[in-house]
Amino acid sequence: MLLGASLLLKALAIPLLARIAWVDFTTQKISNQKVLLLLCMGLGSLLLLSVQSGSWWNTGLSALAGLLLFVLLFPFWALRKVGAGDVKLMAVVPLLIGGSGLVVFCVLLLIFALATALIVKNPFMLPAGLFRVYVQHLDRKGVVPFGVPIALATICSIAFHIYESLMLASSSGVLQQLN
Repeated sequence: MLLGASLLLKALAIPLLARIAWVDFTTQKISNQKVLLLLCMGLGSLLLLSVQSGSWWNTGLSALAGLLLFVLLFPFWALRKVGAGDVKLMAVVPLLIGGSGLVVFCVLLLIFALATALIVKNPFMLPAGLFRVYVQHLDRKGVVPFGVPIALATICSIAFHIYESLMLASSSGVLQQLN
């Protein structure tokens, strides 16, 4: 029951992350309210899993990773290399995906960040309509929306965790016991 509630909180974070990615792409803004809502969802999910397992290791590791990311990225914000919303979003992500999902998240973030850099350097790879919107956006702002690869990597990490949890639960017979 607690696992299901935890997975539901994570699943509810996916559309919010997609909205954050879209708004960051179009306006270069990541709302504090949305980041706070993600923080609450992540903490709730982690606490449910910790109560179920009886171990607080994953929660502690996630909190430590979030704090470390905030401290490491804060100077980049101060130098105007990254936006404040990106820093806050990165600090919340470990609480959303859990300590066990950090490796998957890091690999996905690297892939999506490289794809973003490739698109920024070669925008002709985009379809015509999206290309026009993207070029106009870059001309207006002169910045790259880093919240988009963060959100995409988080969505994929959450989806992988939900899939992994459901496969584990079905193979151990937990899902048959619930029916």
